[in-house]
Amino acid sequence: MSKTNDIRTTKRSIRGRIIRNIIRLFAWMGAIMLYYIVFSLLFDTPYERQMRQATEELQQQYDAMSARYDSLEMVMSNITERDKSVFRILFETDPYDLDTEQGDERVILHEQNISKSKRELHTDITQRITKLEQKMNDVELAWETIRTRSDALEGKGNNIPSIQPVINKQLTLLTAGYGTILNPFFRTLKSHQGVDYTVAEGSSIFATADGTVKEISDKSSTLGKTIVIDHGNGYQTSYSHLLSVLVTRGQKVQRGDVIARSGNSGLSLAPHLHYEVRYNGIRIDPIHYFFMELTPDEYQRMIRIAQSGMQSFD
Repeated sequence: MSKTNDIRTTKRSIRGRIIRNIIRLFAWMGAIMLYYIVFSLLFDTPYERQMRQATEELQQQYDAMSARYDSLEMVMSNITERDKSVFRILFETDPYDLDTEQGDERVILHEQNISKSKRELHTDITQRITKLEQKMNDVELAWETIRTRSDALEGKGNNIPSIQPVINKQLTLLTAGYGTILNPFFRTLKSHQGVDYTVAEGSSIFATADGTVKEISDKSSTLGKTIVIDHGNGYQTSYSHLLSVLVTRGQKVQRGDVIARSGNSGLSLAPHLHYEVRYNGIRIDPIHYFFMELTPDEYQRMIRIAQSGMQSFD
């Protein structure tokens, strides 16, 4: 009986030692973990210290780049304002507002930037600054070119065709553009070296720039009654298929003056105006010379209309 009790006592003693050792083990593990946590909070490891320094350097570079970008943006803004001022002086109208056109692109760019890391933003800003510096140099060069040409014009900006020859605020009257188009009489392709406007007979036709009436032809030609205005600087404009002419040869006209009434004279399918712009004797696309009254969106719309392969009336 005594031997059995000794065995039980020995087992309990062993079990107690095992439990105590397990408790000590967990206690040491807890102490080690607590020590590691406290040490991590108070001190950086060499790798963490290196990463922190790299992050701080990137932040400093990012701040410097941002400041430099803001400075360049301010310079570009000043150049833009100066360019707008030149636009108003030369063309007597407000310049185009390109900011609204780029609004959607800016929103997309902002959403993309939010998801980028600091390193990616740093690289992106560096590339954008390089492009901005190149763009600023290009703008400065363009500004010098504009100023040189403006000085050469000596106040003759009004002699450059820059409006439509008819009232076309809704951009619905253009029926044929510049280029190869179908002849309405022979049903063959031909070179159409102007633009056609479908306007009611008797509608007002306007001079598109200051100049002198160079030529007035009668209705016996295929273009019918036609007015040719010499604007100087190599520019001439012509207005064909007229009903009546309200100016005389050699008469001085100004941009916006009513010079004729639209008609259906000559080889014409229906009442309309055929309008041409010539530079140094070469017929060029008149759509590029409506800049005083078209916004960028309207200009793009006119381009699409002119390229849609519509019906020519002459």
